[in-house]
Amino acid sequence: MTDRPVAIVTGGTRGIGLAIAQKLASDGFDVAVNGRRPEADITDSLESIRANGARALYLRADVSDLDGHALLLDTIREHFGRLDCLVNNAGVAPESRLPLTETTPESFDRVMSINLRGPFFLTQACANWMLEQRETRQSGPLSIINVSSVSATVVSTNRGEYCLSKAGVAMATQLFAADLAGRGIGVYEVRPGVIRTDMTSGVTEKYDKLFAQGLTVEPRWGEPIDVARAVATLARGELTYAAGQVLTIDGGLSLTRL
Repeated sequence: MTDRPVAIVTGGTRGIGLAIAQKLASDGFDVAVNGRRPEADITDSLESIRANGARALYLRADVSDLDGHALLLDTIREHFGRLDCLVNNAGVAPESRLPLTETTPESFDRVMSINLRGPFFLTQACANWMLEQRETRQSGPLSIINVSSVSATVVSTNRGEYCLSKAGVAMATQLFAADLAGRGIGVYEVRPGVIRTDMTSGVTEKYDKLFAQGLTVEPRWGEPIDVARAVATLARGELTYAAGQVLTIDGGLSLTRL
């Protein structure tokens, strides 16, 4: 068993997930990174994690495939012997932005399966293992951190299925926090705003203008490292007596202003 705490970061090969994996590595974690691309395509990402002194393991899997969750955890057991932190970061936007009156069942099911159903049951599996560990290992924080979105509460009528999935993640955080906090596992939500990633690359011009017009209190794009710092603070156990809390990393986008 490794002496370093171990985290799994889903969707951890690029964007916010990679920044989280890199930050956790620099903070003393070994990291299991989950993604869907072939390992040969993410070599640079893995090396950037290892450059921070961590052991990095790649777990190629689709989080929406519930039958694959057991293999993910078995592989982590084999390589590291422990799990201290789950970061549910993997998520997708609708392939086509459509009005609510045109949203398709296929798009709804795809987004919900990846963004909500998969993370819910992966959380269940990881929590059960963490509870087993807590019986024999009393020291060190155990945490489950859900990366959601301001879309959990901010309406976008051309991607309703995405908003609903993130609202579900927010409630799942509250449910698991209520169930697990008294048993030694911290459950939290990190809620990013507009972050510069592949997912937002197609709307760069739109948001450049909105930032210039005062969309946020802090007049800039959010960066993946902004989210990673919040996740790492929670994973290190530095935010105490805060079960189920939401860290909103949105530059003040969601502040109510006159």
